[in-house]
Amino acid sequence: MVKFTEDKMKEVQSMIDRYPEGKQKSALIPLLHLAQQEFGGWLSAETMDYVASLLSIEPIEVYEVATFYSMFNLQPVGKHVFEVCQTGPCMLNGSDQIIDYIKQRLNIGVGETTADGMFTLKTVECLGACGYAPMMQLGMHYREHLTKTKVDEIIEECRNKQ
Repeated sequence: MVKFTEDKMKEVQSMIDRYPEGKQKSALIPLLHLAQQEFGGWLSAETMDYVASLLSIEPIEVYEVATFYSMFNLQPVGKHVFEVCQTGPCMLNGSDQIIDYIKQRLNIGVGETTADGMFTLKTVECLGACGYAPMMQLGMHYREHLTKTKVDEIIEECRNKQ
């Protein structure tokens, strides 16, 4: 059963308390981030149901948000998630080639994870860094002006962080 620790529950209550009475749903996105962080890097149906119960909302309200935003993983992911932007400016600057290179280099498709559990490749909509295209998000950091050489360096950097 999914359940936050007592310390995390204090953090949860603090997040909920930021909003006026009856508006606890406003804490949904921060709680989903916390749940994803605490429960293995992804949001299972059980986890989303648990978050719904904490906020006294219907599970479908959580599912709607979790499925809309690419920052939430709805299946297990690797230790390093490459979220490559595939919208107009990035495409015009070669994101399709970068995505194809990552697929070939890691021997996975979009939405897949390497056999060793190290890498997951996702394509996402605009990350708001069009001037640095092609780019991807890796954890909390943007990686910009991607080239095959830069992708190789990022992969090696991630492997060395094990």
